Amino acid sequence: MRGETKYCAASLETFVDSGVSILGKNIKLLSNEIGDETKNPSFKIGNGVRTVGGNEVVCHKMTYPHAVYLCHSIVGTEVYKVPLVSDDGTKAKAMAVCHKDTSAWSPNHIAFKILKVKPGTVPICHFLGRDTLVWVSN
Repeated sequence: MRGETKYCAASLETFVDSGVSILGKNIKLLSNEIGDETKNPSFKIGNGVRTVGGNEVVCHKMTYPHAVYLCHSIVGTEVYKVPLVSDDGTKAKAMAVCHKDTSAWSPNHIAFKILKVKPGTVPICHFLGRDTLVWVSN
């Protein structure tokens, strides 16, 4: 896809070196955070949503016997840390991204079908999975 850089990190060294080669040495690694495990999966967005970066590399854990990550960076993506609170008071901080320019995406992308919109018309935002890690410029 135009504006996307991606790589597969199959070792810790590759994982770190690739983040540094794309974003430089002044970076930090972010992930989802949950205080205590909860049996209640229902969360509400709390106060204090904040932007944590516009220069990012998102790394999705792949299903392999050892740690392998599919990492990618898409131009025009903003990363957010979103405070969440469950009905039982459990607090979490979830990572979310907003893709602000989707004009290069396939019109058949599932996001457009679900939201009933066309590429390039609105930002597409979503939460990141629990095994996803995000490099951002510090």
